[in-house]
Amino acid sequence: MDLLSFFRGRRSAREQAELEAAVAAVDRELAANLELTTMFDQTRQAFVLENGHFAIFAETLQRLVPETHAEAAGLYARIVDAEGAMERRGPANSITEADRAIVETWEGDARHVQRRLRAAAATPPPSGWQRLRARLRVR
Repeated sequence: MDLLSFFRGRRSAREQAELEAAVAAVDRELAANLELTTMFDQTRQAFVLENGHFAIFAETLQRLVPETHAEAAGLYARIVDAEGAMERRGPANSITEADRAIVETWEGDARHVQRRLRAAAATPPPSGWQRLRARLRVR
């Protein structure tokens, strides 16, 4: 990124392409996970959620859209909780309200992260001037 692009708040073409590829891969992965949680809602059978693409593209997301990366990282860290809630079943494949809430909360948060990722890819980064002003306001 050249200095002029930094101060104007633009990504280089290479950075934008990297970001779009990362967002598309993670978006597809989240869509697949949402489909699995929907199938769980219908069948009460536990599923293993995907997390490979996020691991591959986490560095790119962290570098280019750190706030959105933090949200996505928190969501992916909670996959274990959602999978555990899906695995705990009672008689006749019943599920406790607490476990249902864990799965449904994860599902809602996944939809939110999807929207944030898509918006981050379409939104230019803050300009250097905006970053400088924000930093001065903090002090």
